[in-house]
Amino acid sequence: MNPSTLARVFPSEEDTAQLREDVMVQLEKFEKYLIEEFYDDYRSGDMSHGTFTRRVAFIMGSMTAAAAAMTMVGCTPDEVPKTGDPMPTPTASAMSGNTTAVPNAKSPLTVPEGTAGLATATVKFDSGGTEISAYLARPEGSQKGPAVLVCHENRGLTPHIQDVARRFAKEGYAALALDLLSREGGTASMDPDAVPGALTKAGAQRHVGDFQAAFEYLNGQEFVDKGRIAMVGFCFGGGITWQAATEIPGLKATSAFYGPAPDLAKVPTIKPAVFGVYAEKDARITASMPQLKDALDATQVKHQLKVYPGVDHAFHNDTSDRYNEAQATAAWNDTLAWFKDNV
Repeated sequence: MNPSTLARVFPSEEDTAQLREDVMVQLEKFEKYLIEEFYDDYRSGDMSHGTFTRRVAFIMGSMTAAAAAMTMVGCTPDEVPKTGDPMPTPTASAMSGNTTAVPNAKSPLTVPEGTAGLATATVKFDSGGTEISAYLARPEGSQKGPAVLVCHENRGLTPHIQDVARRFAKEGYAALALDLLSREGGTASMDPDAVPGALTKAGAQRHVGDFQAAFEYLNGQEFVDKGRIAMVGFCFGGGITWQAATEIPGLKATSAFYGPAPDLAKVPTIKPAVFGVYAEKDARITASMPQLKDALDATQVKHQLKVYPGVDHAFHNDTSDRYNEAQATAAWNDTLAWFKDNV
């Protein structure tokens, strides 16, 4: 084996360091955000090493790139995969369709499928020539009312997010929760560990475009009071909600739960009234809040950014270990109040 071939197979420490730096520089905002989030989950014991590695590998597309990304966020050499390790093989999802009860739900606000007075359905609409699937929950009857677009977490459209849509329906909203992986066959058809990578590969711009199409779909429904449409998102979906606030001027209000901030240069373009939910212990996301607040303060945009004490990232999701009933309920009620005042 000649030296040049050897160098390609066994790169020097200097070359490896450069590769790792290049990998992190090239990461899109949401790729970096998710890898850092999964690293935090792994370090806190909320995610196994195997799951962490699989998810990063699916995001990065190769084990070499996964090793580089894992090293850059703080993993030791013993924790990262070897260059020759095989890529994980996606497995079929065990996720079921709509169920009466949401698995592991702990919130007193949960609204089971089939609750009296609500109508739910899977609906489809066009987005750029592609059929998008979404879960619709609304009050029964033909009376017009406000609507809300719901953006899921990095787990895709789950029973929990469908439950959130029903909670809004119980409050009088027509709630539309998109499956942002409709083009890939839908969340329920995918390996859960591959879902975050599929979402980042699709790109935030595609997701915002799908919500623009969903906005137009809702605006044309006879049960929606035209123009009275809000948007809410959680985690990854919080970031998409912030970006949508800069690009969908017809929205009346948004509520972004612990999502990465939008491009600060685009903040002056925001038209809806924006509400930001932050967790005191969520160091990565909450640390960026002051810069976003300064950018918003310099505009005429109606806004409120609120830090909820004693809780960590994802505290609203009642199917997770980080759920905090008191603060989740407070953030939910604050969101409802924000929408009531602005939608």
